[in-house]
Amino acid sequence: MKAFFTIAMLCTSNVFMTLAWYGHLKFKEMDWSRNLGLAAIIFISWGIALAEYAFQVPANKIGFKENGGPFNLLQLKVLQEAISITVFLVFSFIFFKTEKIAWNHFVGFFFIVLAVFFIFKKW
Repeated sequence: MKAFFTIAMLCTSNVFMTLAWYGHLKFKEMDWSRNLGLAAIIFISWGIALAEYAFQVPANKIGFKENGGPFNLLQLKVLQEAISITVFLVFSFIFFKTEKIAWNHFVGFFFIVLAVFFIFKKW
């Protein structure tokens, strides 16, 4: 149950992270944000990133083996990276329809998934 909860919280945090890092690139299409300067965009992104931390930090605390969770530190990090790239791919397909995903992107994503496999493999 802690593994599922940790992964769900990591997914949620990565949605907020992706919105904070890349969502502002779509602000120019929204009436309310057309005249905002860079400082305002930074503060809005920080506000969104605060929600990311509200999920990321507890996910790591709950999921960490030394706190009774199922994952060691390396597993948490690689899992987070795989979730991050997955969320980003979904985000780019939905919000940036002009972005094209080529075969080399899929190869790179495959290697990230392979990294998760090897990090979780018991030798």
